[in-house]
Amino acid sequence: MATSFPKDRMFYRFSAYGFLKNLRFFEPFLILLFREAGQSFTQIGLLYAIRDIATNVLEIPTGVFADIFGRRRSMVMAFTAYIAAFIVFYAFSNFYLYALAMVLFGACEAFRSGTHKALILEYLKQNNLTHLKIDYYGHTRSASQMGSAINSLIAAGIVFYTGNYRYMFLAAIIPYMLDLFNLMTYPKTLDGNLQTGHSRASVGAQTKATLAAFGAMFRHPNALRALLNSAGFMGFFKGSKDYLQPILQTYALALPLFITLDDTRRSAVLIGVVYFVIYLLTSYASRNAARFSRRFANPAQAINRSFLLGAVFLLIAGLAAQEHWAIISILLFLGMYLLQNIRRPLNVGFLSDQIDSKVMASGLSVESQLTTILMAILAPILGALADAFSVGIALAIFGAGMIVLLTVVRVKQADS
Repeated sequence: MATSFPKDRMFYRFSAYGFLKNLRFFEPFLILLFREAGQSFTQIGLLYAIRDIATNVLEIPTGVFADIFGRRRSMVMAFTAYIAAFIVFYAFSNFYLYALAMVLFGACEAFRSGTHKALILEYLKQNNLTHLKIDYYGHTRSASQMGSAINSLIAAGIVFYTGNYRYMFLAAIIPYMLDLFNLMTYPKTLDGNLQTGHSRASVGAQTKATLAAFGAMFRHPNALRALLNSAGFMGFFKGSKDYLQPILQTYALALPLFITLDDTRRSAVLIGVVYFVIYLLTSYASRNAARFSRRFANPAQAINRSFLLGAVFLLIAGLAAQEHWAIISILLFLGMYLLQNIRRPLNVGFLSDQIDSKVMASGLSVESQLTTILMAILAPILGALADAFSVGIALAIFGAGMIVLLTVVRVKQADS
């Protein structure tokens, strides 16, 4: 079914933002990078928790900042800080300095999270296209996933050529500089209705209004469940997805391929190819989120069933990894990635029906904050379980935990 929204200049700029943002060359190798630097799975979990706690602490203040001073300015600050974080990661290599870089990275995530989605939704509102938000956001997100696919191949090439993971941090500065320029030149109208004087009184009034809307989300059962459902799935997914990397590495080293190369280069080839395939498919999944939703009676049903399916995938992926059935585990991780990228446009569309558009940046930041709380709790637990038992057992336990969580966060379709 053809889309009916205009693919104008802003559509391509929104798409370019996502494409360039996802050229984080280190991401397909982050756990392996930390492991090479001598970190245990527990320490890696702690580093993830440090990043998420830093994001969490700054999430609401930066959402308020975006609503008061402008979403574009918030995004520019985020990307400037990202570049600084990449430099720290490249220059140093011990736990405490990694922790410092993770704090900086968390600050970037806080400034960015929810804000660009709010820019897109503001554009759709101004152009009377809000009824197409799932399809439109799904297509712009598809460009992000295509960026991740290209990212995987470039990252593998960097590792294969240099034999060193750390150069990927330097390489990532280039696309982030391009994205910074893209964001700086977005139209000012996308900031929405901002206070013009920025006096203490006006800032205080806007802050009070934003926090009041934030509090209202937690008094509205549908909004609260929608936030928890989205954040719950993302928390478990983001907390576990990088554990595909050691599974891929073990499988790659067991194959009788490139045996004259060192282990880093051998595993880079398979990891790059697998992540390339994953993100090609997730790009397709994002474009077809609206079509997926139409297969169900309503968006709520699609959200609930995809949550359950993701939990089952993670549970079986863990059990398969434990039994050394690597192919099954890899395929189920692929399924998790597809579900996350189908669910994301569905969740954004569903949440936008629950949250006042005037505080959409803060509302989506609340969702991100809940996600980071979960990730900060789950990441060290998953790392400790992986050290105590195995990666497979840890993942299976997490899959079971998702099934239990669904009983609490099942969403309901609002009456028309």
